[in-house]
Amino acid sequence: MKITISEVHQHIGEEVTIGVWLNNKRSSGKIAFLELRDGTGFIQGVVVKNEAGEEVFQTAKSMSQETSFYVTGTVREDARSPFGYELQVTGIEIIHEAVDYPITPKAHGTEFLMDHRHLWLRSRRQHAVMKIRNEIIRATYEFFNTHGFTKIDPPILTGSAPEGTTELFHTKYFDEEAYLSQSGQLYMEAAAMAFGKVFSFGPTFRAEKSKTRRHLIEFWMIEPEMAFYEHEDSLKVQEQYVSYIVRSVLENCKLDLHRLGRDTSKLEQVSAPFPRITYDDAIELLHEKGFEDIKWGEDFGAPHETAIAESFDKPVFITHYPAAIKPFYMQPDAKRPEVVLCADLIAPEGYGEIIGGSERINDYDLLLKRIKDFNLSEEAYKWYLDLRKYGSVPHSGFGLGLERTVAWISGVEHVRETIPFPRLLNRIYP
Repeated sequence: MKITISEVHQHIGEEVTIGVWLNNKRSSGKIAFLELRDGTGFIQGVVVKNEAGEEVFQTAKSMSQETSFYVTGTVREDARSPFGYELQVTGIEIIHEAVDYPITPKAHGTEFLMDHRHLWLRSRRQHAVMKIRNEIIRATYEFFNTHGFTKIDPPILTGSAPEGTTELFHTKYFDEEAYLSQSGQLYMEAAAMAFGKVFSFGPTFRAEKSKTRRHLIEFWMIEPEMAFYEHEDSLKVQEQYVSYIVRSVLENCKLDLHRLGRDTSKLEQVSAPFPRITYDDAIELLHEKGFEDIKWGEDFGAPHETAIAESFDKPVFITHYPAAIKPFYMQPDAKRPEVVLCADLIAPEGYGEIIGGSERINDYDLLLKRIKDFNLSEEAYKWYLDLRKYGSVPHSGFGLGLERTVAWISGVEHVRETIPFPRLLNRIYP
């Protein structure tokens, strides 16, 4: 019977066949221990010479790392293994013998591993991170589908930019100017006026020359937009959504979190509601923590966000930023127009901002003024202004950066490990 490693718990005591690769091996006298993987998981194969026979035993001992083969054996429970099962091997059928696999069990430098990213993905650590990424994506669809959202796909090539063009990749679209999208938000606002509650999930691009552990050139965003939702309504959706995906990872990725050595006690504290502080309060808090140089009206950097997050056990919302440092489309606070109805959600443990969101301007004249204030093309945003001419309503939305969220939940230090093939400032290979 041919099965996968993820299915072995259904076949205890049965003889099965699994297509695998050899991840690692060791031998002790007349027993060989094979670390096997098949893409769905990892399992130890035990080859006992007296039981499997001389030929199978010698094949097991001579196989090289990443050799592919069909392994046959009996599934046994193994309380010593975090996985809980092992395979008592009785047969091996070689498919392809790998020679001189470059990523050996010894330590390698980061640049070497990144040059071999196409192979590094096979490792236990990278496998665990990608499984957690996949679970976050699965839970995202589940959350929004069960809360009445419709998935809409915005374009990747755009003729305008939601936050200006200084950090966009420019290209020619036949005889017109175009950019790789830095956000699908504006299009999602149009979709919200047609479907009420919508979300998108897709790649975005930022031509930002940053080398920090939080930045990628190409990354993926989840961007919901909601008609008839004001700022406070949106914050509730955000904290419910983040709580949901954290809980889903805790429930469905226990083994992956264990492999990464993640302290799950910190994740178990993540449940709505989340603490909230205003930008004003954040400035005061930073001054108390020794950041005396930060002035009102300046944006926060990574050290500031980390210092703020250290005061809380859960993700924290920083609300009501100065309008001057936020994008043109954010709704000013009616009681205090110099700040906008927005929030950044800062993850604990130094992972920084994972969500940015706001209530959107719904008044035509105010939006037109903001477009002019930002020296943007009125013609390019004519369609966006139309949304305020024909049945405008209060509406809000936000964007969650997938890779930063994966880094935080999985506990890895750098976002380059949270996407299959990272695009960095000096890296577009492989």
